[in-house]
Amino acid sequence: MDILQYTFFQNAIWASLLTAIACGIVGTYVVSRRIVFISGGITHASFGGLGIGFYAGMNPLLSALIFAVLSAFGVEYFSHSGSYRRIREDSVIASIWSLGMAIGVIFIFLTPGYTPNLSAYLFGNILTVSKTDIFWMAVLTIILISVYLLGRRAIIYTAFDREFAFTQGLPVRFIEYGMMFFISATIVLSIRLVGIMLLMSILTIPQVTVNIFTSNYHKITVASSILGFSGCISGLFLSYYFNIPSGAFIILILIVIFLIAKAIYSLFIQKKKFAGMSKK
Repeated sequence: MDILQYTFFQNAIWASLLTAIACGIVGTYVVSRRIVFISGGITHASFGGLGIGFYAGMNPLLSALIFAVLSAFGVEYFSHSGSYRRIREDSVIASIWSLGMAIGVIFIFLTPGYTPNLSAYLFGNILTVSKTDIFWMAVLTIILISVYLLGRRAIIYTAFDREFAFTQGLPVRFIEYGMMFFISATIVLSIRLVGIMLLMSILTIPQVTVNIFTSNYHKITVASSILGFSGCISGLFLSYYFNIPSGAFIILILIVIFLIAKAIYSLFIQKKKFAGMSKK
């Protein structure tokens, strides 16, 4: 436990907590609306923003955020436009996914001097999180909690049935674009945690795991945040002791928890069926 006295490890714990809460809120919306691959497309498209940031000499996370938000808005626009210009959502995602990665590679190659160390962005290194990263993640988390508490009903309606939400007079398009912005911001600010390659998992695995036992939107949001934080802390300590990258270990633990939960639930269902057959 002596590791807890180090500032970088304390930063990692705070980052884990804030990221788990933010991913719990937006991840539940992603899973409920069934736009997991949109989040994957945004995640990989942000690599283009990183490349532009390195080339322009600006903060790469800021340029990644701008690029990710524009990519998310592009997916929303082209996949929900009028029939004469509408494009299939999966096609738009694939195009933006590939475009972002290609732009990132090109601009990183053109960046003068030494090639930037991309491993922290691609695979994550939570131990490199700074106090500035924690500050902006805290700001985003507070805003997300406020938006969720104030507009939970509208968000749930939009996530499950946008046509019904339209009939209720809700600003569906505004909610969709707003949630896309928050998804993009959460993705970019969480890159240091698990990296671009694994980030889609932390947005979905805790929610899917909790969804095994309940379909209540609010319960999934809260429980997935707790589960995500538990997975991050466990992965953080184990990666320290085994000297393995933390991002990969966090995802591995979350997947193991999912498999255990699925096995427990399946066993419970089988026992219930067996008990019902015995009564008959």
